Amino acid sequence: MANSPQCLLVGSLEPYSGKSGIILGLARLLQQQGMAIAYGKPIGTAMTKAAAALEEADIEFISQSLELAPAQVRKPLVFLDEETITRRLQGQDQTNYAEALEASIQGLTADLVLLEGPGNLWEGSLFGLSFSELAAKINAAVLLVGRYHSPLVVDGLLKARQTLGDSLKGVVINDIPLEALPETKDLVKPFLESHGIAVLGLLAEDRLLRSVSVRELAHQLNAKVLCSEEHLDLMVESLTIGAMNVNSALEYFRQGENKAVVTGGDRTDLQLAALETSTSCLILTGHAGPQPLIISRAQDLEIPILSVDQDTLTTVEIVDQAFGNVRLQEPVKVQCIQQLIATHFDLQAFQEIMAKG
Repeated sequence: MANSPQCLLVGSLEPYSGKSGIILGLARLLQQQGMAIAYGKPIGTAMTKAAAALEEADIEFISQSLELAPAQVRKPLVFLDEETITRRLQGQDQTNYAEALEASIQGLTADLVLLEGPGNLWEGSLFGLSFSELAAKINAAVLLVGRYHSPLVVDGLLKARQTLGDSLKGVVINDIPLEALPETKDLVKPFLESHGIAVLGLLAEDRLLRSVSVRELAHQLNAKVLCSEEHLDLMVESLTIGAMNVNSALEYFRQGENKAVVTGGDRTDLQLAALETSTSCLILTGHAGPQPLIISRAQDLEIPILSVDQDTLTTVEIVDQAFGNVRLQEPVKVQCIQQLIATHFDLQAFQEIMAKG
């Protein structure tokens, strides 16, 4: 691709593996070394307009965090929503998106363009924008992020190596449980490197990065905020359900830190017990409101109380989904991932690999 900057395509084997965080951390390291960075996301994977708006907000957040000018950012060429997919299937959309991507990259002024790939290696194939097609069209180097579930993370990475060939320059294994770190360092990393796959980073799981703000939970639950609205930026690391007697509940609540507690609006005893432990918010179900003393105590402790119309089971399902689809919309998370990358990513090896082309 003549007269174009060097491109690094950051992909993953599955959605929500941490691509955005890796990009934020790596980009900041490179900027500190004086490199001019550009960022783009060729494919929007949102299936609805509301989800597309969130995805665009994420792109804007990354560009602002990296202090990129609008000319250094490329938004999605296409969103994988139902209407767009239908038009493509019906032959109404004949756009050559790969060529459109190539043209958009040529207009960037940067030392390195960091491109965020889709959720897996085949998403976008309908539009000629699968991961391998992206890499081949713009002659991009590839960095893959594999989220750790077990040592069998090697399966997906070996298959990716077969698919991507020499364009795969390295991998980062993310979200490794602390107890699995020794095995990952001593077995998984050497095995992958013996098969020609450079392991550039091993990142341990971090509760903060998997946390969700009270504000985001309130949004997802369509909740009414009853008090402490100025503290919605508190982070929630776990979810606890309060449905037992108060003596059992207090011991149970003490086991969790920075938690959200879901309980009935009429369970004053459990609400008080939760407020006396490490709780980031109370989520009250049912149609009974909390007693004034609960509101007063929560305000004193600066703990938001959310009231929802859903039953407990539905509420828990929505909160669990929020934890599963964590976004990097809080500055504290940006600081955390940048520190992780600075400490555990082999920048020197990465730069040497990239210099070889």
